[in-house]
Amino acid sequence: DGIPGDPLNVALVGDEARVKAVMQAAGWHAADPLGLRSDVRIAADTVLHRSYADAPVSNLYLFGRQEDLAFEQPFGSDPRRRHHVRFWRAEKLDSAGRPLFLGAVTFDQRVGFSHETGQITHHIAPDVDTERDRLIRTLEDTGRVADTYYVDDFHAIRAGRNGGGDPWHTDGRLTVADLTEPP
Repeated sequence: DGIPGDPLNVALVGDEARVKAVMQAAGWHAADPLGLRSDVRIAADTVLHRSYADAPVSNLYLFGRQEDLAFEQPFGSDPRRRHHVRFWRAEKLDSAGRPLFLGAVTFDQRVGFSHETGQITHHIAPDVDTERDRLIRTLEDTGRVADTYYVDDFHAIRAGRNGGGDPWHTDGRLTVADLTEPP
């Protein structure tokens, strides 16, 4: 719809099975798909302040399609606040023939109305670099990351607003974790 999403700030090199395995090992839960059942559950759990570790995330689009994978980590027992990341598999393989998943990791700090669509949504914390660095640490702690490197100046624009109207800022760096050969 031309409404901006969350900024890309992380990438994982490896096939989908490795991405799922390392995320699970790091304590991240695969998000439930959106649907009536998950919508009702997250609404009830939000009102009642009950944890929902695999709550759904709204669909965002890159490469003309919605995310391929989405994960989250609860923050306490309230689904209003959570760490979450969406990944899209890049259309091309890297120079070594390996798949690359580009991601946007953010921290949901509250629930409210989108400034763009009027729909109820999570609102993110503005410092997306802190969430990027936190995600990478949780992955490295599993011992399943072969290497971590950075793409400086990945973002020429260092601040903006996402589709919910939330401000964000970044140092412009994309952090890449290579999952292809554990140490």
